[in-house]
Amino acid sequence: MSKLQQRLMREIQQNRNVKIVKTDEWSIPIRTVEVTYEPVRRSTMDVLMTMLLMSIQEADFANAQELSELLLVDPLFIEDLVSLMSRVSLIEQTEGFYRLTSKGQQQLERGIFEEELEVEMSNLYYSPCHLAFLAVDEDNIEEYDDLPELYRYVDEEAEKQENFEEALLIEALQQEDEEKAGVGASQKLISKIVQTDAKQINDIPCFEFVLHDKEQDILFVRIWNALLNQWDSHLEQQLTEKEQLQWREQYL
Repeated sequence: MSKLQQRLMREIQQNRNVKIVKTDEWSIPIRTVEVTYEPVRRSTMDVLMTMLLMSIQEADFANAQELSELLLVDPLFIEDLVSLMSRVSLIEQTEGFYRLTSKGQQQLERGIFEEELEVEMSNLYYSPCHLAFLAVDEDNIEEYDDLPELYRYVDEEAEKQENFEEALLIEALQQEDEEKAGVGASQKLISKIVQTDAKQINDIPCFEFVLHDKEQDILFVRIWNALLNQWDSHLEQQLTEKEQLQWREQYL
């Protein structure tokens, strides 16, 4: 970790007007939360599915062959699509004919197809110091043998928290999935949280630098978060609010 600290100091001191007046290191607690959830895949409804649903809405069809003859599409394509629409409850057979379900009617009107996917599990990382789940690259998660003392402003109640609101979990999962997927035609959405399991707490090191800009005569702080592998503006703001008034007396 000392090599990282030295690298950060060199980076800071590239600005000759800035002087480091204090360095410190401490840890923040991060709780791993294992979340099991039900996702759905949302995409723009394709032309063939739209035509099938509209046809079923307007007339009576007893089988895929009749739909194939009407639309002049290979029966195999029609059979596969009818099977899919039945499986996801867009259509059903009533009195020998296909009928749109209320779900099928809604999706046709919106032009959006939603397909339920298999249940998935993911790990989220909750920081009591941020009162939020952090968007973490799991490759950055390490186990440290020798950690500095805990951050002096840890929220002890938040550190004990094991139950989280479903909306917060869904928002964190959605953000994680969007970052992995990037831009595309379809979108995976979290429809329901099945189960959460609050796991262990791991401590993550952070580096603190209190700096003096000699040209502007101002004091400010930079905090490097080893879990995020970047400067942490939230912790910087927190320390500024709590300690900035003391810095000039202490360090100048």
